Amino acid sequence: MMHEIGYSGAWQLAVIAIIIASWVLYRYFAPDNWREWASAGTVQAFIIALYAEMYGFPLTVYAAVRLLGIDNDNLSANLWSSLLGIGDMAMVLAMIAGYAFVIMGVVLVVKGWRQLYAARHSKVLATDRLYSLVRHPQYLGLFLILFGEGVVHWPTVFSVSLFPIIVLAYVLLARREEKRREEKRMLEEFGEQYRTYQQLVPGFIPRWDRSRDAIMMWLLFRN
Repeated sequence: MMHEIGYSGAWQLAVIAIIIASWVLYRYFAPDNWREWASAGTVQAFIIALYAEMYGFPLTVYAAVRLLGIDNDNLSANLWSSLLGIGDMAMVLAMIAGYAFVIMGVVLVVKGWRQLYAARHSKVLATDRLYSLVRHPQYLGLFLILFGEGVVHWPTVFSVSLFPIIVLAYVLLARREEKRREEKRMLEEFGEQYRTYQQLVPGFIPRWDRSRDAIMMWLLFRN
C-alpha cells in the first residue's frame, strides 16, 4: 500500500512558483524569433514539470517506489530524501548544494544583462568583466540555475531529462546567432575587434587553467 507522501499537494504554491519563474525567464531571455521561442518553450516545460512535482504530485518518487522498491514508510516528495532514507536532512543538503548553483547563475544572468545593456547603450563591445570570461554569460547562468534547481536540489524524471536538451538547444542557438545575424552586425560595427574577441574568449566554459580568469570570477561574485 502506498503511503501519503510528505511535502506534496500544495498546488497553489506550484502555480505561484511557475508564474514567478516564467516571468524571470521571459524578462531576461525574451525570444526574438522562432528558434528562441522553441528554446524558451523547452525551459518553460522544465519549469512547469519541476514545480508541479515539487509542490504538487511527486510522480518521480512514485515511479521510484514502483521500479526500485524503495521503502514507502518514510517517503518525501524530494527524491534524495526518499532514496537515501535519512529524512529531511537529505533534502536540506540538496537544497544548500543546489542553491549554490542557483545563486551563481542568478549573478551571471543579472550582471551579464546589465553589462550588455550598458555596452549597447554606449555603443561599445562588451569584452571586460563577465564577457572577458565567456561570450554568453547569461546562457551559462541559465544552465547553472536549471542544474541547481532541477538536477541537484529537486531532481525529477522530466527535469533531469530536459536539462541536457536545454543546454544543447541554447548552445546551438548561440552558435547560429553568432554565425548569421549577430556576427554580421557585430563585424559591421566593431570589425576586427569582434573577430579577435571570438577567437580569444570561449563561448560558455571559462578557461579555468588561467589564474587570471579564476581570480576575475571570484571578484565578480564578491562584488
